[in-house]
Amino acid sequence: MIPPTLTTARLTLRPHRAEDFNAYAAMWAEPAVVRFIGGAPFSREAAWSRFLRHPGLWQFLGFGAFAVEERASGAFIGEAGFHDFRRALSPSIEGTMEAGWVFAGAAQGKGYAQEAMAAALGWADAHRAETRITCMIEPTHAASLHVAGTLGFRHSADGLYNGHPMVLLERPRGGTATGD
Repeated sequence: MIPPTLTTARLTLRPHRAEDFNAYAAMWAEPAVVRFIGGAPFSREAAWSRFLRHPGLWQFLGFGAFAVEERASGAFIGEAGFHDFRRALSPSIEGTMEAGWVFAGAAQGKGYAQEAMAAALGWADAHRAETRITCMIEPTHAASLHVAGTLGFRHSADGLYNGHPMVLLERPRGGTATGD
């Protein structure tokens, strides 16, 4: 499946493009970006492997992450959408659409995550209504927990992933997905 393109007041959510890679690799190398996502910056090689999985998710699962572009500048600023990484997580969320968002440091704190995910959730509600939508967030990541709550996600369990505690959340279908 070719990912759709979605637009919001400030953002374009679209398929990843090869020309996004340098900005993508730079984003994943920022310590502030990965602070709550494993904690260690990604090498360029690791970022490339991560980048390549995006078309595969869309092809095999019919959903995936969108590249997020700032409409005013045309710059790649992050990604938002869904995945199913078949994580060794207890309790399991395998088989769900795991929501996730990540933005370059310069794009953080501007409401872009909420705006992008509201659009992605609107797409999911229209095209994947039968699939559960979950997410996992480190318990100390207050900003992401706030975004998730605003988007209608509710605590469903506490879990462990790679030895780290995680808050598991689920969004009831038709849940609130408001932008800024």
